[in-house]
Amino acid sequence: MESNGPWPPTGAGAPHSEPAELLVARLTESYGAAADAERARSMAAYMKDVSPFLGIPTPLRRELSRSVTKDTPKPSETDCAALALRCWELPEREYRYFAVDYLRRHVSRCSSGFLPVVRHLIVTDSWWDTVDLLAAHTVGPLVAADPELARVMDEWIGDEDPWVARTALLHQLRYKSATDTDRLFGYCRLQSGHPGFFVRKAIGWCLREYAKTDPGAVRAFVGAERDSLSPLSVREALKNTGGA
Repeated sequence: MESNGPWPPTGAGAPHSEPAELLVARLTESYGAAADAERARSMAAYMKDVSPFLGIPTPLRRELSRSVTKDTPKPSETDCAALALRCWELPEREYRYFAVDYLRRHVSRCSSGFLPVVRHLIVTDSWWDTVDLLAAHTVGPLVAADPELARVMDEWIGDEDPWVARTALLHQLRYKSATDTDRLFGYCRLQSGHPGFFVRKAIGWCLREYAKTDPGAVRAFVGAERDSLSPLSVREALKNTGGA
């Protein structure tokens, strides 16, 4: 698909899209009517107050989302960008969840030029609840569709922002036998000494996931790199592999 980009990397606002504006209007009306202030406080506390919440439990949120998107046309790449960026401009976290789910559903409508939009979402009010899904279900498919984007992942793995590095580690999470093991192991090796919990955890997670495809390769890698990997990474990587 031809890109409507290059998109502004940060701070330029959402592009014009009437379908996205109509969808956001329906979304805010639907979600707003379901808000629960007491539940919102507990949800925000659980997520370390990274952003406010409306207080909509996940099953109800998904039901409302289906109603909001019912009978809507398939989006263009511009529509996807506008929808996601508009949702990120809204304060409550549930709107981000809607955008993440929407991109997961429609990522095939987007080209490699969409990646700067996703990076903006990753680095804005970052936390694992949005970053991990964007990594596995939006960045991952974009890279799979355009292998040239793997070079961008080579840049992201060394990024000073730990959430960008975590995304590079996790983008192959659903690749299974299509995993580029040189990159997988190379990224884990490169960030093995990272001080951040979420990067160390991601190292273990991506290795554990690949171990479902090739447990021997993961055991061999961890055995060779055990002195450099954190105990957290090792423990996570060897779950369910029979390793020790």
